Amino acid sequence: MTHDLFDSLIAAQKTKTDKQKKIIEIAIKLFAEKGFANTSTAEIAKMANVSEGTIFKHYGTKDKLLLSIILPFVKDSLPSIANEVFSEVLTEDTKTFEQFLKGFLKNRIEFFDRNKEIFRVFVKEVIYKDELKKEIGPHFIKNISLLISRVVEEFKQRGELKDKPTDQVLIYLMTVCGSFFVSRFVLFENYSISDEEVENFVHFVMDGIRNPLSEASS
Repeated sequence: MTHDLFDSLIAAQKTKTDKQKKIIEIAIKLFAEKGFANTSTAEIAKMANVSEGTIFKHYGTKDKLLLSIILPFVKDSLPSIANEVFSEVLTEDTKTFEQFLKGFLKNRIEFFDRNKEIFRVFVKEVIYKDELKKEIGPHFIKNISLLISRVVEEFKQRGELKDKPTDQVLIYLMTVCGSFFVSRFVLFENYSISDEEVENFVHFVMDGIRNPLSEASS
């Protein structure tokens, strides 16, 4: 299942009033179309049919408005979405960690490609704004790292991966995979990732974590 990020962000605003939801809906659309820096609160207010003072009353600043968009999604929606993704990728047919990694990358590539405008805005702002990182980072790491850790542990027990501390393997995976997605979908516009590039990247990752003895016995 490929989630629509816009719909997921709106659905996460359960406690907001209709007026607040309209502000957030317009803000997301404008951020995606024009970029965060190029969108003013005045523009958001005009399209949402509210006064600019209403936005300041509810959110204070444009940065806090962005945080109010992302935080409910990361806290309330991301855990269930992450579980769905891992259930889709990690099936009975997934015999190796390499197969899991290929399936996970292709699944997320489809998602990021479909939602790249919103993804690009949010990632750029989270990277450069300390407040956003502090608020969002712990929730993201908690939800994603736990799931990946379980998969790593399973394939370590099967002997496919090196007997390294799981947290070290996790940091390596999140660093290289995060850099892969950010470089393709944030730094380069209209970038298309081929199956060959995915294969080459997975081989590169597996070279760092595969247990050499598992290759010898296969």
